[in-house]
Amino acid sequence: MPSPFPGMNPYLENSEFWSAVHNRLIVAIADDLVEHLSDRYRVEIEKRTYFSNDDENVLVGIADVAVVTRKGVEPSGATTAISVQPEKVVVPIAQEVNERYLEIREVATGTVVTVIEILSPKNKRAGEGRIAYERKRNQVLASMTHLVEIDLLRGGRPFPIASRNHGDYRILICRGDHRPTGDLFAFDLRQPIPVIPVPLMPSEAEPLLDLQKLLHQIYDRGRYRLAINYTQPLQPVLSEEEKQWVEDQLERR
Repeated sequence: MPSPFPGMNPYLENSEFWSAVHNRLIVAIADDLVEHLSDRYRVEIEKRTYFSNDDENVLVGIADVAVVTRKGVEPSGATTAISVQPEKVVVPIAQEVNERYLEIREVATGTVVTVIEILSPKNKRAGEGRIAYERKRNQVLASMTHLVEIDLLRGGRPFPIASRNHGDYRILICRGDHRPTGDLFAFDLRQPIPVIPVPLMPSEAEPLLDLQKLLHQIYDRGRYRLAINYTQPLQPVLSEEEKQWVEDQLERR
């Protein structure tokens, strides 16, 4: 059974599914592009790593003090009464986060021609995830490398773009030789994901990327129809008009 939505399936934005959808979409885009690129290029899946915890308040660094136990040293027999009883607390433990993105490289020189990013929830809220992505984003924008930034998440804080129409979802294509201008594809929940061009070296034809087709394939192959509970309310909250539209789509399944 296909996805009940003509565009982005908002239930896939759920944190339970998004990490897997993100990884599947990265691989699907890489495989699709290879079919449309000449032997001048290759597509590489790269990884950005940082440390973060769930509440985004504690970051991992290098400890200021290391406690070392030396063999052969016995503890003193003297004891001191503890006047203050300890409180049991929960210590946030940061986890290593790996975010994958794509690089299109010129084979002859190894030059990174285009970077393709799919935003994650951590990229769109305060914390190390946003800092790490923003650092990478600024590096790309300061170079001649093209940036394709895909935002299929309604939640979180989008990155600044001088536009009045940010839509529910956004795809930004910022060509290295046209900065600071870029092409913004903004669309809402009820619209299909637009087919976008992927910029390459100057004067070369730009292959078209059909994200909607790839996302429908991921929904089908991942059997998300069996995993998603379509009776659960969506987050972020929908308007009354959007709720009615979602209900109408689900009734047609």
